[in-house]
Amino acid sequence: MIPQAISRAPDLFLPRPFQITGVRRETPDTVTLRLRSLQGDPFSFQPGQFNMLYLFGVGEVPISISGVHPKTRDLEHTVRAVGSVTRALVRLRKGHIVGLRGPFGRGWPLEEARGRDILILAGGIGLAPLRPVLQSLMAHRRDYEQIVLLYGARTPADLLYPTELERWRGRLDLQVFITVDRGDEAWRGHIGVVTTLLPMAERFLDLRQAIILMCGPEVMMRVAARELENRGASPEQIFLSLERNMKCAVGFCGHCQFGPAFICRDGPVFPLSQVRSLLEVREL
Repeated sequence: MIPQAISRAPDLFLPRPFQITGVRRETPDTVTLRLRSLQGDPFSFQPGQFNMLYLFGVGEVPISISGVHPKTRDLEHTVRAVGSVTRALVRLRKGHIVGLRGPFGRGWPLEEARGRDILILAGGIGLAPLRPVLQSLMAHRRDYEQIVLLYGARTPADLLYPTELERWRGRLDLQVFITVDRGDEAWRGHIGVVTTLLPMAERFLDLRQAIILMCGPEVMMRVAARELENRGASPEQIFLSLERNMKCAVGFCGHCQFGPAFICRDGPVFPLSQVRSLLEVREL
């Protein structure tokens, strides 16, 4: 009998060709790539999953799926230039071809969250893996109770999706609070780390009952997790998305091992109860 992982090898290991149908500049070092399959096959995913993007002659890199374009339904990935592959990806233009493998990993627990309050806590580019959550929640708004988004970035220029943020802030069924570490002369909003927004969230929901979805720098998530627990949230309610250097994306190579888990196979979304002790281990 052929093992399932090997029998599905063409799906797992062979990149499919996708064409870039649009590029949107988010920040000076970050773009959102809009992708469409050249094979015409439909692409479905769970919010929170990731793809491996392959740039021919350069390399491959894991990138969280940041949603779908509302009109064309093309797949979207928000990419920040931090390495050789991502620096090459952000220089691509409409019409270029990339390879794509995926989707991989475990997504956000949206089914478990039905009928409950939801707190979304994002830092920096951590809003990208949570954007498809917001798209899904807004498409099925009646299935959930209060929804609150807390989003923090270093400066106003580092805020992702400014047009969408304004549209979300204009909704009556979604509470959005934004902060930056350092303002500028035009900034009139909140200044401080994202956890300073928690009292605003508590005006709309009970942290002891809500499902909490969190993504951002690990130091931010460590601090936020401790603060959330101090305010009554249990580790079983808190879910976070972790990043590691995924190479194979199917748990074979070991590059993304995180204690006993593999981020690509067992994550990238984990309940805090499963990884809290590991988060406190520096350089794991």
